[in-house]
Amino acid sequence: MSEELRPSDAASGNEAVDEVRATDADAWATACAEDLAAEKARRRASYGPPPGSAAEELRKLVDAVSDKLSSIQSPLLGAVAGPAAQQVVQQVVQQAKAAVEPVIERNPDVFDHLAAAGSELLAAYRSAVQAQEQRWTQRDTKPGKGGEEPGPGERIDLD
Repeated sequence: MSEELRPSDAASGNEAVDEVRATDADAWATACAEDLAAEKARRRASYGPPPGSAAEELRKLVDAVSDKLSSIQSPLLGAVAGPAAQQVVQQVVQQAKAAVEPVIERNPDVFDHLAAAGSELLAAYRSAVQAQEQRWTQRDTKPGKGGEEPGPGERIDLD
């Protein structure tokens, strides 16, 4: 009878087991989080920072294009029309930015959805092209000389 646990001992033993399990789960979650952070840091060091959202990328694109357009000097317009043309280009760039920025601010998720849809369309196109290429390279051909089936790279004797 000495081997039997008293009710208070049994309860404290279960609590200790639950505490160990909770600690183990926390340790596992902590280790996973640390590993994930280390992997992200390694990838960031190897590949640079990850791309932002589609809205942020569009904003960067608009800025890059506007900077490029603003810096272009047009030799076709000559020295007299150059400054006036440059001012017109800058005004058009500012108007384009003013039109795009509110749309980006109001609908950032739309650009993420559009980017995802574009990726899906690209994947579908790739799949269709690969399937067509396989059909082209694996089509049935007539047997060649001696009853051999010529493959896609049939040997041609030049002698």
